[in-house]
Amino acid sequence: MALRHEPTASYHSVQDALRVLETVARRGTGINETELARETGIATERLTTLLRMLRREAYVEQITDGAYVAGAAFTRLGSADGHRQALRDTLQRTLDRLRDSVGAAVYLSRYVDGEVSVTQYADSPATPKVNEWVDFRHSAHATAVGKSLLTQLDHEGRRDHLARHRPARLTSRTITSDRLLLSKLAAQPPTAPVLDLQEYAVGTVCAAVPLTAGSTAGCLALSLPLEHAHRLRRAADALNRNAAPVLLSLAI
Repeated sequence: MALRHEPTASYHSVQDALRVLETVARRGTGINETELARETGIATERLTTLLRMLRREAYVEQITDGAYVAGAAFTRLGSADGHRQALRDTLQRTLDRLRDSVGAAVYLSRYVDGEVSVTQYADSPATPKVNEWVDFRHSAHATAVGKSLLTQLDHEGRRDHLARHRPARLTSRTITSDRLLLSKLAAQPPTAPVLDLQEYAVGTVCAAVPLTAGSTAGCLALSLPLEHAHRLRRAADALNRNAAPVLLSLAI
């Protein structure tokens, strides 16, 4: 199985953020913004935006003279001891912030060993998660999460998945035709949000954005009750714009 690699805006942001972090780490005693711009070659305005994100996520911090040093989150993730738990904690804090900013339950999913896996999520009483009435592993054809992950696979990878998980009708809107589903997946722009308009569950709409890290397909997704469907595209765009911190955590 091969992945379709289509660099997203978040991917480019992460590449620049990693250059900043590497430079900050190399200059352990601190480096100011002017020096960072010179050493990384990143334009000042873009660098300011990146530093704001890196400070918010605790990857860098400013000391008394205004210089930047490695932050607590970067130090924890860079440690071999406890890396897995540190990554999970960092991702959870980011997902919690995304939940609050987009006003929806938020999910992080990966495609691992040929299966859809929702690895973490953030919900609340005001933003409840989807009722998983059909196992997400068997309903990729009907969910925004599953379709986003499948769009990141090559044609053979998609055919293999559908052969192992036959598309079943979950609502009147579910696509059950392999031919039609494969056609829609092939036509989906790989950097655009995928929508689920009551295909998985009546009364729920969802959106997912790609999050390819290394050789593993991934995505960020959100769900809303049908009465908030008018917010779906705006929320999906916000999720897309704010995916970089999650991708960065996975890349460190």
